[in-house]
Amino acid sequence: MSDSADDIKPVSCTIKPPVYLQIGDTKTDPSHSGVCVVDVTLPFGKPVNIEEITFKNYYTAYVTVRLLRRSPGQEVPAKWSTTLRDLPLMDNPHTEGGSQDYFSIHRTQMQVEPDHVVSVRLILRQPSFAWLTFSLEDIRIFPHMEPDPEKEVSDWLSDLTLVDQHPDLEGLPDPQTVSSSIQQMWALTEVMQTNQTTASIGRFDVDGCYDINLLSLT
Repeated sequence: MSDSADDIKPVSCTIKPPVYLQIGDTKTDPSHSGVCVVDVTLPFGKPVNIEEITFKNYYTAYVTVRLLRRSPGQEVPAKWSTTLRDLPLMDNPHTEGGSQDYFSIHRTQMQVEPDHVVSVRLILRQPSFAWLTFSLEDIRIFPHMEPDPEKEVSDWLSDLTLVDQHPDLEGLPDPQTVSSSIQQMWALTEVMQTNQTTASIGRFDVDGCYDINLLSLT
């Protein structure tokens, strides 16, 4: 079973005994056809949206899943639909591989949406004459549960790792001191701009005339 169904309980259902299809007259020729049908009846009046079907194999080579679905709010008879056909359960029908393994069929594997289901029919096939009987055991049907948006947000928040909002300032100057220095520099700049004179200052002129002693001749 997948992790998504770990916390979900299986639906209460009735699993009928397997019915083996016979070839010819059952009294004179009791040989099997290699086909077996297992019906699973869900609670009456409570259609189920299926998330997953799990079971343990017992020498079944292939399984086909059919669903009896009832359309909600419509007064029409329920209809059978084949949602999965001939899913292989054994590596080879004549060998032991997979003959007693656990299997899971998820709703994403099904060809029709397994919603509003009132009954499930499992059609088993075993073409090999090496096995006298074959069936499925421990059949469980898990309902599909819509996620709760509020719970998802709560779970997401609970999984967040709290991060320290104060970075490591070791080795850096005190922010208050830096801020005070910047303000003083800004004030000094304002004062200098206010007192700045518009008169041009010559390099060698004195009262509008050149001082001969300040000139250098080459």
